[in-house]
Formats: sequence, C-alpha cells, structure tokens
Amino acid sequence: MAEAASPATLLIFDTTLRDGEQSPGATLDVHEKLEIARQLSRLGVDICEAGFPIASPGDFDAVSRIAAEVGPLTEGRRSGQPMVIAGLARANEKDIRRAYDAVKAAPRHRIHTFLATSDIHLKYKLQIDREECIRRAVDAVKYARSLCDDVEFSPEDAGRSDPEFLSVILSEVIAAGATTLNIPDTVGYATPEEFGALIEYLIKHTRGGDSVVWSVHCHNDLGLATANALAGVR
Repeated sequence: MAEAASPATLLIFDTTLRDGEQSPGATLDVHEKLEIARQLSRLGVDICEAGFPIASPGDFDAVSRIAAEVGPLTEGRRSGQPMVIAGLARANEKDIRRAYDAVKAAPRHRIHTFLATSDIHLKYKLQIDREECIRRAVDAVKYARSLCDDVEFSPEDAGRSDPEFLSVILSEVIAAGATTLNIPDTVGYATPEEFGALIEYLIKHTRGGDSVVWSVHCHNDLGLATANALAGVR
C-alpha cells in the first residue's frame, strides 16, 4: 500500500505527457514521449503521468512502453527508486481497467481517476446530483484499488466546487482507498488567496486527510498557475 509522504516532503508530479500534450501544436510520437519520460526520470521527477490510455490506441501504446521501458529505471535518481508511472482515467470501470493495463508493467504504477464536482459540471455536463457524484467517485476508487495499491483521485473543477461538498466527497474516496488527493483549478479560475484558503480548508475538514498525499494542479488561464500552486502547497 502506498504511504503518505511526510508533510515536509515535496513530490513532483509531471503531466507533460498528458495535460501538456493537450496544448495546441504539442503532439508527440511514441519515441518522443519515451525520450521525455527518460529525461523526467533522470531529473528525479517522482511521478510521471504518462498519458490517458483510453483516449486512443496510440496513447495506450505510449503509456505501456513508458511503463515497461522507463518504469524500471533508477539511473541518476537520488531516491534509488524508479519513477511512479501513472495513467489517467475517467471514473468508470472501462477507463480504469485500460489505465491499469497500460501502467501495470512499471514496478511502481498508479491509477489517477477523476470526476467533476462543481455544481455547474454536475448539472450541465454530467447531469447528475451530488449523491450520484459521490457514488460514482467511491465506486471508481474502489475498483481502482482492486487493481492497484496507488490510487489518485481528482475532483475536476475543484476551484469552482462547494468546499463543504468537496470535503465530503474527498472523505468518502479516502475511505474507499484513495492514497493521493489532487485538487485541480481546472478552468484557471482561482487567485492565490482563494486557492490557498481552499486547500487549507480541505486539509482541515476532510476526514482521513492526514493519511493521504495532497496534491495541486493549477491551470494558467489568468497567468496564476505557479502562484496558485505555491499558495496551495504552503
């Protein structure tokens, strides 16, 4: 089972090969992705989100090869441990199984699953209520944990979600087996003061929050991604 890091420990989660590739003109082939993954490993990155395996056969192949070829590498790593290879998955069994199949060859692998939690996403995108959102998140995390000991959960659009509801759903996914909670400002909406206060609130009010790793993922729509990330980890 994955262990929570010390509060004094800062882990680097790199999503160049997943979120970074969504930037216009940033399409990479398998060989380029492998080389980037090798360099990330040499740089000492702790976790590499290698892709979104369900997205396409090409993405599945790239993640699988990164897991098999880069996943075992320890060259130049002070920790002596290989990099964690993560695959992204929506909160359903098909996505999660595909992600697991892609990353399982890595000695240290992770399933990263996500589900929207803001009222605007629940109403207009998913067309479900909060109770159904909690049920889907819990079911997804439980299924992921049946395959893999290292499971990350992200409440999509957390920056516009009700903090009280966030603390409830995060408490439930911890009980279901999540080992990392990632708080994303998906639409680049927050300011540093707001985002820092949100993270502080969630850590204080989430049941079991002291047993997991807390993570932040900030978008740069307002040019504040770095400032928000620093406010979150402070």
